[in-house]
Amino acid sequence: MSTPRFPKPRRGTLLGLGVGLVLGVSISFAVTVYAAKDQDKIPLEQIQTFSQVFEIVKSNYVDSTSDKKLMDGAIDGMVSALDPHSAYLTPKEFKEMEVLTNGKFGGLGIEVTGDHGVLKVVAPIDGTPAAKAGIESGDLIVKIDGKALQGVGLQKTVDMMRGKPGTQVTLTILRPHQAQPQHFTLTRAIIKVQSVRAAMLAPGIGYIRISQFQENTGSATRKAVKHLEQEANGHLKGLILDLRNNPGGVLGAGVETADTFLNKGLIVYTKGRTANSDMRFSAHGPDYLHGAPMIVLINGGSASAAEIVTGALKDDHRALIMGQRSFGKGSVQTVMPLSNGGALKLTTALYYTPAGCSIQSQGIIPNIEVQPANAQLRALDANLLKESELHGVLKAPDECSKVTPRYTIALPTAPTAATQSTKEDEAMAASSVLKPDLAKDYPLHEALAILEGKAVPVQEKGHTVDTVIPLPKAAGQ
Repeated sequence: MSTPRFPKPRRGTLLGLGVGLVLGVSISFAVTVYAAKDQDKIPLEQIQTFSQVFEIVKSNYVDSTSDKKLMDGAIDGMVSALDPHSAYLTPKEFKEMEVLTNGKFGGLGIEVTGDHGVLKVVAPIDGTPAAKAGIESGDLIVKIDGKALQGVGLQKTVDMMRGKPGTQVTLTILRPHQAQPQHFTLTRAIIKVQSVRAAMLAPGIGYIRISQFQENTGSATRKAVKHLEQEANGHLKGLILDLRNNPGGVLGAGVETADTFLNKGLIVYTKGRTANSDMRFSAHGPDYLHGAPMIVLINGGSASAAEIVTGALKDDHRALIMGQRSFGKGSVQTVMPLSNGGALKLTTALYYTPAGCSIQSQGIIPNIEVQPANAQLRALDANLLKESELHGVLKAPDECSKVTPRYTIALPTAPTAATQSTKEDEAMAASSVLKPDLAKDYPLHEALAILEGKAVPVQEKGHTVDTVIPLPKAAGQ
């Protein structure tokens, strides 16, 4: 099978949240960035102030402090003040981050980002200790093993959750829907993530679940489509692509995945301050579904590379997008190695969908919104974590901020068989075998009905109207 012919992303381009995913970076790119800065005026007055503060702390702080600790802290503070995703990585931290792209690493299997002294959960990864324990998107981690996280810093709190496989760690969590904190004791494990799983939902209709974007996710997605096609006797009538609680990952994998379902057209582009930051990624096909209709499921835990795939398929009118507004992480982090063995993870550009909409802090608005019928639950759902709520978040142009869903479907008001979570569900999430339960997954159930051409309950002016939602006709198919 031929390799897609889109331009490869520059090494070092990151899409993950929290600790991110690292590929390395070319020295030539780093030098280009530094050279551009040589033309800027050196802020002598600020440097003088910094030197004065350094000497005062060195001479008067209550405890003796090493120069290295003070300088590392100064660099870390300078970079982290820029935005939630830029960071200074010590040599130890840089080395640890490099293991995250191959799908095998130690920890809990949880994507987090830091804000105001707590860790906010973007999404647990399928089949990991965090997913099995019931950690949810939007949870706030306030303590690790009883230690408060205020002022600790994102990377250090992530390090606190890592450890020898088989050892335990206790997380104290505040959940928006509950008044009292909860305590979860998790057992650390080597995380082996199977990013792509697939199953047949109904005759001729397939289902693919992507939990995160790793190096091999694009090729694994194409294999999954071909396998489903064989199960459908050579003819898939439709596909549901599930990107809910997918926190992102490697840029190239996201581009490859979108290209799997497109014949041509722009997938995503970036804009930054330097020429090296401007990139364009296009599809060259073929569409492995041969134009069969698609629905993409997203929610507030869908971020980064998941949003790139969603935005491309939406703007090309290749798929209907269904669920809740995505997280809104649309910035590019480039890793620049430093002479001390550490690295600088710096935001260098923003992502834009083919229609020119910025993903950053806005997310992807679904064509079909799925929301709680109860007003109080809707308010709680709206208060869950979004990129736009993070401290120091980068704001993007708001040309597309007024986009609204075309249809709204209400979730059942009371907990039912379609919404309850059980130990059986957790075991299924941990399994490599995908067995979707339409009786418990209401959005998936309704997505299947739409693909089958059936009427679904759409909210219109305070009333429920059974409506057959038309499927998009992909351009150029």
